[in-house]
Amino acid sequence: MAKPIVALVGRPNVGKSSLFNRLTGERLAVVDDTAGTTRDRLHADAEWIGAEFVVVDTGGIDPIHVKAGSGRQPLSIDSAEFIKEIRFQAEAAIREADAIIFLVDVESGVTPADEEVAGILRRHQKDKAGQLWPPVFVAANKADTGERRNLALEFYSLGMGEVYPISALHGTGTGDLLDALVAALRPTLEAPEEGEDESVKIAIVGKPNAGKSSLLNKLVGHERAIVSEIAGTTRDAIDEQTVFEGIPVTLIDTAGIRRRGKVDPGVEKYSVIRSMKAIERADVVLLVIDATTSITNQDQHIAGYILEAWKSAVVVVNKWDIVEKDTFTMEAYTQKLRQQLNFMDYVPILFVSAKTGQRLNQVLPTALQVQEERLVRLPTAEINRVLRQAQERHSSPGKGGRQLKIFYGTQVRSEPPTFMIFVNDPKLLHFTYRRFLENQLREAYGFLGTPIRFVFKKRGES
Repeated sequence: MAKPIVALVGRPNVGKSSLFNRLTGERLAVVDDTAGTTRDRLHADAEWIGAEFVVVDTGGIDPIHVKAGSGRQPLSIDSAEFIKEIRFQAEAAIREADAIIFLVDVESGVTPADEEVAGILRRHQKDKAGQLWPPVFVAANKADTGERRNLALEFYSLGMGEVYPISALHGTGTGDLLDALVAALRPTLEAPEEGEDESVKIAIVGKPNAGKSSLLNKLVGHERAIVSEIAGTTRDAIDEQTVFEGIPVTLIDTAGIRRRGKVDPGVEKYSVIRSMKAIERADVVLLVIDATTSITNQDQHIAGYILEAWKSAVVVVNKWDIVEKDTFTMEAYTQKLRQQLNFMDYVPILFVSAKTGQRLNQVLPTALQVQEERLVRLPTAEINRVLRQAQERHSSPGKGGRQLKIFYGTQVRSEPPTFMIFVNDPKLLHFTYRRFLENQLREAYGFLGTPIRFVFKKRGES
């Protein structure tokens, strides 16, 4: 089951990145006193009393027109231009989250910006079985003294319910906040699993207006998703069941049926959470790239999450029909794409046109081939043959006069293929040698489009 998503929202410089680091136990978010430092959404796994969830750090929501005397700290010159995008980014998180931690600052008190954030949250909450959903928890940060904890009472005026005085920097009060958060998430965490589905699940992800809906329509053979030139007109993830050469397939589209009314394309610009949910459910992910634009940070961000989730993938370069090209265009584009997605060099790349149907007959066969590679199990003897040959070609690294010794390896699972390698000391392993071993295994057995996971253990460890 996909883990619940908890979004951290609030105006700039209230401590969202510090709380993110506190909850996830890692310094993943850049922390700076200058408002607007966090521009891109960050996500990481967190756990509290046995409950696992994903924490998403957003850039600060900020009114486009800031009222005078709001108490807001000045933005750095290079961040001011991103205020609107940061706000859209956080709104996208709010739409997709299972719970929200609304961070405020007791030093500043209630500001017009806080009231703006509260208004955004109220507009997005919906009644679900007699309760407002997603639940919102107001965390009054920097309350690390008794006097400051008393200042937190002012935030009850926002009308968002219970206020939790905390110090993200020192951890004070975060336990009470997490207790309440996990209690609210229990129905989601304990929801029964859906009935077993034997179909191959293929998610279609990518930045807005890359052609995901058009691709879905062509693959299923009818107009399942409404297509528009306006980025972001499609909003909700939808599934489409189909059968390809006798194999049941579920296509998970991160674009859905168009809603009536005006759609602000900025909100859809940051759709990573929707992609995250689809990727979690998938066996294979089709990462759709718009051939008419350069590879963007958004493309790289989504690709990174595919890798972090250990999912298999196919890169689908869409709109190839309208690209001016010569004999070398495809090769040059491939090299550029491989360079920019260098951590996924094992992924097949298809150049297609959802509009004309060019090479679309390759998409599902390639995805299903990748799924077969994901399920491969190698005999232990074959694994150790590759390991021996690898060491003969390139001696293992050493450190401080000691050399890494590989004793033997075995495959412990598939989906993705995971290999446990027993060595004399895992600390002697360098990441370049790990990459070398992966390349040797791929050279022998392929694993097209599929990540390979290595676990190095000291011999004798369980």
